[in-house]
Amino acid sequence: MSQVDKPDQRRSETSSTYIPRNETVVHTGDTQHPNRWSSIRAQIREPAAEFFGTMILVLFGCGGNCQAVLSSSTAVSASPKGDALSSSLGWGIGIGLGVWVSAGVSGGHINPAVTLAFATFRDFPWKKVPRYLLAQLLGGICGAGIIYANYYHAINLYEGGTGIRTITGTAGLFGTYAADYMSSVSCFFSEFLGSAMLIIGIFAATDRRNAGPPPGLPPLTIFLTLLGIANSLGMETGAAVNPARDLGPRILTAMVGYGKDVFTYRNQYWLWCPIIGDILGMQMGALVYDLLVYTGPESLINKP
Repeated sequence: MSQVDKPDQRRSETSSTYIPRNETVVHTGDTQHPNRWSSIRAQIREPAAEFFGTMILVLFGCGGNCQAVLSSSTAVSASPKGDALSSSLGWGIGIGLGVWVSAGVSGGHINPAVTLAFATFRDFPWKKVPRYLLAQLLGGICGAGIIYANYYHAINLYEGGTGIRTITGTAGLFGTYAADYMSSVSCFFSEFLGSAMLIIGIFAATDRRNAGPPPGLPPLTIFLTLLGIANSLGMETGAAVNPARDLGPRILTAMVGYGKDVFTYRNQYWLWCPIIGDILGMQMGALVYDLLVYTGPESLINKP
């Protein structure tokens, strides 16, 4: 058995959330894959990492929502077990751990809008975009499903009976739903703004020409960025800032009894706010960062 260190040549220095490092490749005999499963894993490793990372994000985030809200009912708990801050911390820890788990393999995007921003501004291969987006969506569905199963009985008590599922009751524990006083334009702008700030934080954390964090610590920076967004911009729309984080759990709720109302709410809010708003917000945030700060050759702003 021989062991060699070689640089990862799959991505440019800034083509992902993660700052690449040298990786160790272990050779056994004449092949890099000692068994059949290791060969299969090599083919699916990147989308699998995106699936796993997104699942972790939604698991911690929706889990924090459920604990904070459901425990506010005396039918569920004698005293509250969380609040808005603990819910925000759940999302922050979820994104930090999700990026940490997946960054060295796939780049740790765990967000379709992030993937599209890196494809547009950091030379991330467009051919990888569809599989990343699908893996992220499936990860969101799976993470929400795990949390739904975990809190199933508490949801029954909070809603008032087995099988009762309402938009105003517990659907917001999984998908995002705007405050009643918000206009459509205000909803879109809130998501657009939060998404722009998130990609600016991600680009800054992975910019080697800027004062980025030490290697291995971008997940901490991204955790703090999302925590700040949730605490300052989350009240009005729930700050999805991630299409997979909203659409995945929303699909799950439609499957388990909340019905078509999760999609017809406010004239297909699910599409124009947490999907289109987040994607356009990140494109704009990435554009602003590259116009004013970034000097790397990967950006289309800096190409001849």
